[in-house]
Amino acid sequence: MILRRSILKSIAVAVVISCILGMTGCKGSASYPDDKPVDVVLITDYGTIDDNSFNQMAWEGITAYAEQAGISYDYYKPDGPDKDSIMAQIKRGISNGATLFVCPGNILEVPVYIASEKYDNASFILVDGIPHNEDNSEEKIGDNVSSVTFAEEEAGFLAGYAAVRDGYKGLGFAGGIPVDPVIRFGYGFVQGADYAAIEMGVNVHIRYTYTDTFEDDPSVEEMAAAWFDDDTEVIFACGGSIDKSIIRAAENHDGKVIGVDVDESGYSETVVTSAMKDVKTAVYNGVSSYYAGTFPGGRETNLTCATGGICLPLDTSRFVKFDRESYDTIFSHLCDGIIVPYKKTDVATCEELTLINTEVTFIEFGQ
Repeated sequence: MILRRSILKSIAVAVVISCILGMTGCKGSASYPDDKPVDVVLITDYGTIDDNSFNQMAWEGITAYAEQAGISYDYYKPDGPDKDSIMAQIKRGISNGATLFVCPGNILEVPVYIASEKYDNASFILVDGIPHNEDNSEEKIGDNVSSVTFAEEEAGFLAGYAAVRDGYKGLGFAGGIPVDPVIRFGYGFVQGADYAAIEMGVNVHIRYTYTDTFEDDPSVEEMAAAWFDDDTEVIFACGGSIDKSIIRAAENHDGKVIGVDVDESGYSETVVTSAMKDVKTAVYNGVSSYYAGTFPGGRETNLTCATGGICLPLDTSRFVKFDRESYDTIFSHLCDGIIVPYKKTDVATCEELTLINTEVTFIEFGQ
């Protein structure tokens, strides 16, 4: 009996020690038994590294540099999109010795704001966002943060211009949640369409809405189907996974789609082109600058047509009339500042845009 009590007491002590060391997941905390020391960590925005979007492009940028330079790297996927789940993965990276974090997407803005102050010996590359506090009352880019943003208004302009020059007159813009990048995409799209319409002497109509979601949603598919069944020929699907809903509608209702952020031509034959951001190159350059000692901390770097951050993937686009010569001309006008699209985001319904040959019908989603 004494021996049995002694054994039980030893087991109990071992469990307590394990909890103190924080390695067993006691009291619900996560454990990562396969973790290794790491230099660079990608914190995904709750997505995966094969999503053909921001996470994958960021991962490819990290991989390209790390394999070349011989540094260790890994990715951590939060348990959810909430702040606490993301912060837990940043803490995990710190515990494993990471000194550089790549954080793609606007849901990482608050975690980076907090982490950059809490872990001042680490550096952060925030892609497609500006760090801010939880109530959005303060934006702050710390000295250990490089904030990379994109000129979405230019990408949208190229897409709208190309669509009209290709012969489309009935257009649609379906934005997800009306955050600043989505609004800029939409505003650029409308202005590009109008610019082309003026050049061609035609009139264009654009249905315009925000779906208030970035998720694949049957109600988005239903809306897109109704648009296609009326006079909308092509919809710019601008918001996370709503493109899946809109592509299904296009496939079943003889419509076309313009993708966003990455080249979506492989998703469906209905994808005409995509308004792209070169996230892979931006991340590669950011990681490279960190190890070269030229990390652009404390400021925002806005990538444009002129700096190679924005483009249409012409080689995989399915244009019928719009050609490379026309693309090169309008692209150079954006690079040279001959065309400067309006990009303020205060109203978000296109009411403040001055349009000549384009009529925009703003539609409250669900109505």
